[in-house]
Amino acid sequence: MVAALRLVDVTVSYDRHPAVHHVSAEIPAAEMTAIIGPNGAGKSTLLKAMMGLTPHVEGRIECGARRIAYLPQQAEIDRSFPISVFDTVLLGGWTRFGGFGAAAAVDLHDARHAMEAVGLAGFEQRSIATLSVGQFQRVLFARLLLQDADLVLLDEPFAAIDAKTVADLMAVIRRWRDEKRTVVAVLHDFDLVRRDFPNSLLLARELVAAGPTQQVLSTENLRRARAMAEAWDEHASACDEPVRLSA
Repeated sequence: MVAALRLVDVTVSYDRHPAVHHVSAEIPAAEMTAIIGPNGAGKSTLLKAMMGLTPHVEGRIECGARRIAYLPQQAEIDRSFPISVFDTVLLGGWTRFGGFGAAAAVDLHDARHAMEAVGLAGFEQRSIATLSVGQFQRVLFARLLLQDADLVLLDEPFAAIDAKTVADLMAVIRRWRDEKRTVVAVLHDFDLVRRDFPNSLLLARELVAAGPTQQVLSTENLRRARAMAEAWDEHASACDEPVRLSA
């Protein structure tokens, strides 16, 4: 197995208390991997650590991807800024034209094509503040399409999303898989994980199991994850070894 990401003894702490503790695992390249576990298990924290967005990390994170795209939870995004759907999608291509450069004709074409791919044709001039949760998630996926990333990290992409939108966006994710991109998603729907994600990491602050989904989501592993989450010590001390990020 070729690994897109390798986590070596990774601990992530907030206010000197570990949210994820001594996790070692490999994420296979060109595949779909789910991060699952009980509420408060550290799933989103681990995903942010992969992006370098957490303040205090120990261990080592090795990543061979040239381009990484990250989708945060919608609750973390301020939609009050007066910007159109089209301009929001176009921001996905900012690495091509920079913060102050003008988008080329090919960028505009790609943005329109991305909107069509997620079912948003005709929404170009709508303000993002007027969209439903599902519509806005389609916008964010269209923006991801423009980033053309080797590694795509998704934090709860289907939270509070209607079934039609979930189906449409899963088609986008499968397209990424077919293009040999690596997708890692924090998910809560075990049925969806079993159906579409061949690999999983089961967390309960610590790693419970990692590997093929059908093995990871065993009754015994799920029972153990619940027990570990309930027994976790919120006042445990953090470790002191700094993280080493490797390409």
